Amino acid sequence: MARRQILSLSERESLLALPDDELTLTRMAYFSEHDLALISAHRKPASRFGFAVLLCYLKNVGFAPDKKIPPSDALLKHIASRLKLTGDLWPAYLSGRDTTRREHLTELYRYLGVKAFTGKIQQDCITHLLPMATRTDKGILLAEELLIYLRQNNVIIPAIDVVERTCAEAMAGGDKIVFQTLNAPLTQAHRDALDRLLESSDNQSSSLTWLLQPPGKINGKNVLQHLDRLSSIESLALPEGIDRTIHQNRLLKLAREGRKMSSRDLTRFSAARRHAILVCVLEEARATLTDEVTELHKRMLNSLFSKAKRTQAERLQQTGKLIQSKLRQYINVGQALSDARDSGGDPWLVIENILPWPEFVASLEETRHLARKNNFDPLHIITEKYSTLRKYAPRMLSALQLVATPAAQPLADALVVIKDMYRKQSRKVPATAPLDFVPESWRKVVITLTGSTMNFVRSASLRGRCAPETSGLKVHAATKILMITSFPKRTLTNSHRRCHCPYLLIFMTTLPAA
Repeated sequence: MARRQILSLSERESLLALPDDELTLTRMAYFSEHDLALISAHRKPASRFGFAVLLCYLKNVGFAPDKKIPPSDALLKHIASRLKLTGDLWPAYLSGRDTTRREHLTELYRYLGVKAFTGKIQQDCITHLLPMATRTDKGILLAEELLIYLRQNNVIIPAIDVVERTCAEAMAGGDKIVFQTLNAPLTQAHRDALDRLLESSDNQSSSLTWLLQPPGKINGKNVLQHLDRLSSIESLALPEGIDRTIHQNRLLKLAREGRKMSSRDLTRFSAARRHAILVCVLEEARATLTDEVTELHKRMLNSLFSKAKRTQAERLQQTGKLIQSKLRQYINVGQALSDARDSGGDPWLVIENILPWPEFVASLEETRHLARKNNFDPLHIITEKYSTLRKYAPRMLSALQLVATPAAQPLADALVVIKDMYRKQSRKVPATAPLDFVPESWRKVVITLTGSTMNFVRSASLRGRCAPETSGLKVHAATKILMITSFPKRTLTNSHRRCHCPYLLIFMTTLPAA
């Protein structure tokens, strides 16, 4: 039988501990008329008291106290008060004949209709716990379920060591089932590929160590490295849906264990356990890498928006004095023209007296340059910086898969157009390209006099300011991005109002360079 410690000392104590509130203790110390008649049949006070304590425990808790597991002092006081006896009779009962105690237990088993814990019952308990053991490896949960099962079947709870051994054997059986389930769809090619991940040399770490590297700083190079790791996992071609063949708790626990172990430690396990752990590690790593790639990209986009706002503020500050100068010129010329009209003077001469005509024309050009929207609109500044993400965007767009809700379908259709343009190496946006997802603030950037231009792609790629849950787009294999349909309509509406942009597209896509 499996012998491994699955319960801590505090958990062992809590399993069979009695509640300490007065109401529960009073209820437990209540005896019916039939109970009292059975107790009164014993002559000595110590025998009556001990018999009552055993009855109370067997009826309410499911086990009989003894020298190793003494009864609660508070409960002894309640029982003594109920029977009108002194509370110090329990030691006297224990010091009596063991035969008397065994006879009392036999009588109580027959009276309460309970049975002792046997080897056959233990196997039934293990069978009952196996499904739960495939979902969790927390010993305390298995032990609590075991106690519930024993009480429902009128079985006396054995010693805590027996409870722990039974749960440990069920847990070992659950481990075996989990390993078999994960190994069943694997081919020999899969197993060989998994083993190669653990190979390392003196000068180079194993492939598994490289796959589990953290993302590092926020830059395009690290995004590309993460995409390389994703591609490596995809190249293993693990069976589709293998991560859903076992409970998520088990998968994550095995993945955490595998991450903590070195490649050399993993090679010491049996093949079934080693391959099962590696599958869990890779499936969890796939989701983590997807999350980290999207998070890196989103943070880079946020940085672009922040830099664009700072650039806008700096440009405004740099041109502040010039703007004030132009405003004063406007006031002076306007006031002079107003005075000339009132007095019937020549307006052209008035302007010449204030500002010579060549200077006036030059000032007009400067003012026209200042008034350009590109100088102060953050959207124009952002679209100028889209090349920052060009190095990794095409690969990311092809590596990550999207699932769209109906509300986000135009956005998903735009991605299909962009992917097709990459495939064809085309720089011309098709006339049928969807534009429904483009907000009003982006219209002038996306749609020009000659139709939708390459800014269409920039628009589709730079609208990543919202939280993922408000998008209607889900990244396949990601763990932290939720479908929009899981949120109440009111929450969704409020989230849209808080967002800088009304939709989410966390993929930066740029057309191939000319």
